[in-house]
Amino acid sequence: MKRASLWLHLLVLLACCLTGRPAAAQAEEAQRQVLVMLQLPKAHYRPDGSYAGHYGAGVGRQSRQQVAQSLAEKHGLEMRSEWPMPLAGVDCFVMRLPEGDRRSSAEVARVVSDDGRVAWAQPVGLYQAQGGSAQEPLYAAQPAASQWQLAELHQLATGRGVRVAVVDSGVETQHPDLAGQVMHSQNFVDDRPPPAEGHGTAVAGIIAARADNGAGIAGIAPQARLLALRACWQASPAQTLCTGLGLAKALYAAIQQGAHIINLSLGGPDDRLLALLLDQAQARGATVVAALPGRDGPFPANHPGVLVVGNAPPLPSGAMLAPGSGIPSTAPGGGWTVVTGSSFAAAHAAGLLALARELDAKATLVTAAQGRIDGCATLARWAGPRHAACRSLVHTAE
Repeated sequence: MKRASLWLHLLVLLACCLTGRPAAAQAEEAQRQVLVMLQLPKAHYRPDGSYAGHYGAGVGRQSRQQVAQSLAEKHGLEMRSEWPMPLAGVDCFVMRLPEGDRRSSAEVARVVSDDGRVAWAQPVGLYQAQGGSAQEPLYAAQPAASQWQLAELHQLATGRGVRVAVVDSGVETQHPDLAGQVMHSQNFVDDRPPPAEGHGTAVAGIIAARADNGAGIAGIAPQARLLALRACWQASPAQTLCTGLGLAKALYAAIQQGAHIINLSLGGPDDRLLALLLDQAQARGATVVAALPGRDGPFPANHPGVLVVGNAPPLPSGAMLAPGSGIPSTAPGGGWTVVTGSSFAAAHAAGLLALARELDAKATLVTAAQGRIDGCATLARWAGPRHAACRSLVHTAE
């Protein structure tokens, strides 16, 4: 046992050495970036479900590019890229402080925001996933299987037809428990195909792992379909980081893909662009689930309308409690691991919402004492006369 523990420790150190430098470089690069928003002209709104915002090709674009270039030169910034966002009503220009520039991105953003041609400017924030993987064998039973009586709940709903966006690190789409569960996978961190990473793969498995393959675990909503939107990267075995720009692009994609539920198992600083996109998502009927934040920052848990989920009491007012300790889930390489943290409690809530949403598009979660989410009561509320399978359930405390 001691020898196995020593080998595990050496592997973790090796992984840190291999991943630490590029991860640190990504974080440093993000903190040198400034997002400059220029207002787009008003769209011709079409009030149907397929509307995603359209302004016509080239309407004022050249003019905005010239303004952006002028702003970059005036403030000593390097132009990096342009990202038109009709849904948010702005054209986002990514600019960067040159090497050796000792100004902070926040300081530069404040100065640029004072220019009358700019809607607003902001630094790129850094976010962190709210939980890490534990290096230990897969437990024989999932806590939610007994606490929420999953087998009985799956007689009522399985999440069929519900799209859940996992805005996280990379998801292993060919994992035995996730094969066929991911309808769309996209990388907003870099230009590579999305890699398989621990945090995102574990969150995805808790939400929608297959329940019909005789191996591994069963997801809370095994027939939901996942949007695996990589906005974060695995900086080390225990740390997953995201930038505000990557998160914004992933949220934008979630809206365009028609996500019914958006899972954000992360926390960081307040962000005006992300707040605007969360409002747009909710206005289009999506439910946003966030992990109870730690010391990394209050957002997105502090945003109006967001469901906040933790894994252990005490909880702040309005937050909910779900299984999030000693949770077996999917791991890169086709295996399984055990995870703990509010990230994974949020994933449980997102999965249960998918079950409820299959029954009613306006479904919400039902809580019992201390904010504990009651799976049986949630589905019974929305299943109507079909809830007989839930009557015999006894709510089990964590």
